[in-house]
Amino acid sequence: MLIQLAYVALGGALGAVLRFLTGLGAVRLFGTGFPMGVILVNLLGSFLMGVFVVYAAKRGLMHLSPFVMVGLLGGFTTFSAFSLEAFTLFERGQTGAAALYVLLSVVGSILALMLGVWMTRGVLA
Repeated sequence: MLIQLAYVALGGALGAVLRFLTGLGAVRLFGTGFPMGVILVNLLGSFLMGVFVVYAAKRGLMHLSPFVMVGLLGGFTTFSAFSLEAFTLFERGQTGAAALYVLLSVVGSILALMLGVWMTRGVLA
């Protein structure tokens, strides 16, 4: 268990650094008018999650999941894990559950962020 935690931690650190560098690169390329860095890491991370899931399953490399999926891609973007879960529900034929998961995750997360901002502003005011 400790070895898996170390893999998650190492992958997470690398993923976070890559996310930071991608964000810096996006600001240099596109400016700060639109959050292109976030979009880039979410799209790239989701794409790489899809590639890894299929490749690892076919090649017997799922033991690398703690490092790659949870750590590296999770540190790079948690949106990749969200995308995988939504797709898995959809692929299982649970279309309603997939739609609800997406709605609750996206709208719920935005609302939770708003609530956190408002509450903290109230406390710190």
